[in-house]
Amino acid sequence: MGFKSALKSSFIGKYLVSEYHVLLSKLMPKLISDEKAVKKYYKQRSGKELDLSNPQTFSQKQQWYKLNAKDPLMQQAADKYAVRAYIKACGHEELLNDLLGVYENPDDIDFDALPNRFVMKAAHGSGFNIIVKDKSQLNIAQTKKMLKSWLRQDISWSGREWVYKEMPRRIVIEKYLEDDSGGLKDFKFFCFNGKPSIMQLEVGRYTNQNTRNFYDMEWNLLPFGKELPHNPDIDIPKPVRFEQMKQIATDLCKPFQFVRVDLYEVKEKVYFGELTFFPAGGAPDFVPSEYDKIVGDMWELKTE
Repeated sequence: MGFKSALKSSFIGKYLVSEYHVLLSKLMPKLISDEKAVKKYYKQRSGKELDLSNPQTFSQKQQWYKLNAKDPLMQQAADKYAVRAYIKACGHEELLNDLLGVYENPDDIDFDALPNRFVMKAAHGSGFNIIVKDKSQLNIAQTKKMLKSWLRQDISWSGREWVYKEMPRRIVIEKYLEDDSGGLKDFKFFCFNGKPSIMQLEVGRYTNQNTRNFYDMEWNLLPFGKELPHNPDIDIPKPVRFEQMKQIATDLCKPFQFVRVDLYEVKEKVYFGELTFFPAGGAPDFVPSEYDKIVGDMWELKTE
């Protein structure tokens, strides 16, 4: 591993990157409008101009969605703590993982009282997760420092994912979950106009064996991936609770034009993960690229 790679993977490297984004999140919204930012975001990732008047692909519709769908329920649903009330209101409280604590100040966390394994995440963030499998190996001082940096960030600034902008800053701590893979397979249902249409299976997340395959609602493997090529050699059996998962996704997605419903299955029990409205910021990252249009066709965009 080279020096730059080692720095990026170290605590100080990750902390400096976080603080850099804290600075950008304060400056950039003042320097560039939401529409210009979204157009720039799209062009940098696609090499093409964004046509907001007639979006056709999934990634184009995602950019329109950011600027035009401002339902307050979306903000509640995207908040990793407030969404718990939405899940209960939908009649699915049984899906919620055990809550070990929620904190506005990391200094208030009593690490001695926590179990040996747990998960920490920022309720207002995306990818702000710390998975603790052995508390004795956790550097608590560094952890608190990173959590404080996360709480200073407004992650909406780059792709203008507005749902995160005014979201309360909180750290959520939940029970550690693990399935029979030794990790946690992530079943991500892409739901369009009130029904799930395709599902992304995330296997080996946070490892060098990460795979993202897509399936239809009959558990047939589809010939594309997202950011990563699909891998037909990864043979995952259909989950025992797949039909239940589909019904849950249908129940949770009803109010929204598009939402991704993330679920887990542990010992034949379904758990709720999160609701996401702008996966990867709506970047055009399907592989092969023509599936950006094919998936986009599943979404009947309602512009009025």
